[in-house]
Amino acid sequence: MNARLQPPTLKVHSYPVMKAIQIHATGGPEVLELVELPIPHPGPGQVLIRVEAIGVNFIEIYFRKGTYKAALPLTPGSEASGTVEELGPGVTGFAAGDMVASTSVLGSYAEYALVPAAQLVKVPGGLSPEQAAAALLQGMTAHYLAYSTFPLKAGDTALVHAGAGGVGLLLTQMATRLGARVITTVSTPAKAELSLDAGASDVILYTEQDFEAEVKRLTNGKGVDVVYDSVGKTTFEKSLNCLRPRGLLALFGGSSGPVPPFDLIQLSGKGSLFITRPTLWHYIANRAELDWRSGDVLGWASKGELKLRTEYVYPLDQAAQAQIDMEGRQTTGKILLEP
Repeated sequence: MNARLQPPTLKVHSYPVMKAIQIHATGGPEVLELVELPIPHPGPGQVLIRVEAIGVNFIEIYFRKGTYKAALPLTPGSEASGTVEELGPGVTGFAAGDMVASTSVLGSYAEYALVPAAQLVKVPGGLSPEQAAAALLQGMTAHYLAYSTFPLKAGDTALVHAGAGGVGLLLTQMATRLGARVITTVSTPAKAELSLDAGASDVILYTEQDFEAEVKRLTNGKGVDVVYDSVGKTTFEKSLNCLRPRGLLALFGGSSGPVPPFDLIQLSGKGSLFITRPTLWHYIANRAELDWRSGDVLGWASKGELKLRTEYVYPLDQAAQAQIDMEGRQTTGKILLEP
């Protein structure tokens, strides 16, 4: 009788959890919350990695603000390096313990994350997780700009805005590697020194000088062959004015805001100019291109032929501060988070 009156035994389930940053509503940096989430399990074609270094990029700010739309709640981030923890069904070519990196991580602001195996690459020996995360996305962006969007060659002249930023420093090195002359714009003398060290022939302090007038002076009025512009709104019109006839403006970002509506007939009047708005994903859409670009970038970095700057490293719970500093142009080189 008493046995039948005993309360049932309750089973307590313990699910492994991880720390992650999550957004429940779009807005300012304060919407980035540190939470605990279940560690995900890899599905077919996926790999679970233990994240060791996270690349911070402007695209996460666009998603945080709602400029780019995404379903909420959202764990931001797409770039990380780390160690393979578990393979999903059908995955070959990787093994537990491999050091890997990707720019297609499904929510990299976390201690663990899933990655499509088709977008995962192995990190060569000699590179730390921090170096791999610092090199991959911005390095492959610089690679497609210099090798594909406008394939640079000896004798070409390029204008690179934000020359001391992560892409700017890598793009300058790649452009000079190809024999091109590089003119950059930066905001401070300290950033000018970094840009010159990366190989820029001339650096314009846009806070003190009119970069359009300086470019025309430095090119004897001819203009440059290509402008690589990640700034957008505040540089767009003058960037066009810096181009030679039939030159190309590669507008690959918009850190100052979106470009206002533009009448394309102006391209004719300014010299039959070209404009493109490229994005990395279209330049690594197949495995061959991904292997080419990642192989070059990580290979050069592992050999010391590509200098990386990784002095801005924040703990995961300071993701908001990392984005504040990036948006305020308080940093140079690559910004990283570490779980």
